[in-house]
Amino acid sequence: MAILKCVDCMFEEYSKTQLVVRLLLWFVPFTAVGLYFEQLPWALLVATWLLMFWHYRHLNRLANWLWHDRSLTPPHGSGSWEPIFNGIYRLQGKNRRRRAQLARMLSRFREGAEALPDATLVLSAEGEIQWSNKLAQHLLGVHWPKDSGNRIHNLLRHPQFISYWHKREFSEPLELHSPVNDARILEIRVMAYGDSQRLLIARDITRVRQLEEMRRDFVANVSHELKTPLTVLQGYVEIMQMTAEPGSMIAKQYDAMDEQSQRMKNLIDRLLVLSRIESATDIDLKHRVDMAEIFQRIRLEAEELSAGQHQLRFDIDAHLQVFGDEMQLHSACANLVQNAIRYSQAGTEVTVRWALVHGKPTFSVDDSGEGISAEHIPRLTERFYRVDRARSRNTGGSGLGLAIVKHALSHHNSQLQIRSVLGQGSRFWFELPTSLHAPQSA
Repeated sequence: MAILKCVDCMFEEYSKTQLVVRLLLWFVPFTAVGLYFEQLPWALLVATWLLMFWHYRHLNRLANWLWHDRSLTPPHGSGSWEPIFNGIYRLQGKNRRRRAQLARMLSRFREGAEALPDATLVLSAEGEIQWSNKLAQHLLGVHWPKDSGNRIHNLLRHPQFISYWHKREFSEPLELHSPVNDARILEIRVMAYGDSQRLLIARDITRVRQLEEMRRDFVANVSHELKTPLTVLQGYVEIMQMTAEPGSMIAKQYDAMDEQSQRMKNLIDRLLVLSRIESATDIDLKHRVDMAEIFQRIRLEAEELSAGQHQLRFDIDAHLQVFGDEMQLHSACANLVQNAIRYSQAGTEVTVRWALVHGKPTFSVDDSGEGISAEHIPRLTERFYRVDRARSRNTGGSGLGLAIVKHALSHHNSQLQIRSVLGQGSRFWFELPTSLHAPQSA
């Protein structure tokens, strides 16, 4: 880099010296003639006019070459104009190569975008369509280049999309039906792209949603069908328990059968609850929920589960009410409290709080149990995921409690937060949106 700078400096000095020499060679003869005839001013004026005419002639040739002549070869120049013509010619060559390179890059980008299995649109900050691939026509009804310059929210008139676009909160995707085919379900993501641009990607997730619905229906139907024969089996087990001699080997076998059938019944009940919550997409978020009554039931359930082995502390704001689904909120809170009791040693404290924190209704459960390793926390809300399977069997856990909590909270625009330290305990909590805070009735 330093060598190139030195070469440029040498070329610049050489050009200046050459220009001075040429000016001297031009004006010296006219000066001599002017002094000889004692007409020096007129001689210098004629020299200047001739020099200006010569430069004007080259300027005219340069302008004609740049604006009118289609030839790539520059005109022949003399004197100081020759390096100017050659320099402009080299710059044009560099620009042509750069444009060709950019055109190839743009072509590869478009080929890659056309190969994507998603509809892709490049938008301005105001939503004007600058480019789209062919799949956007089949999924969104956007035709390129016919719709170039149109605003995306003028073409996609779905109320959910218009609200989503104007909020400018694109951290979460939006799901809606395709404007071209109502049977298709699209997942739309908007992200920053380039300078003040947006990249909109629409993915067809119809098949995924159909599979999820089939799975939910299968789990719900199987659970429902298993419940009736299981009830019959439990009835016969109870009869056999009554006929068996207390303390005998067969009585212990009947007790084990009853315990396992009860465990299966609890699992089926939780599967039914989870299926019911997953499929409840049209919950009424304007229904007022009396949380004080819910926590009274949760306290009784917790005391029965603990059987006096834990120190239960309930710090409940009885006047704090919210809007939402009563069954789902009860399931979410009850599962968190029951988990804290099940996975805490006897004699430890479990604290349950329900209060208004920073304007948001907040529920939290703190325990002094063994804690959870950091690598397990992201997967705790998965169905049937257990940190310690042997311990879960001993405590009667099904691995569905936190999955129920997750889906119940998602219907209330909230999510479960977890903080845990091994050997110190855990804290599970969630915050409901301010919009779900129900003011006290008069």
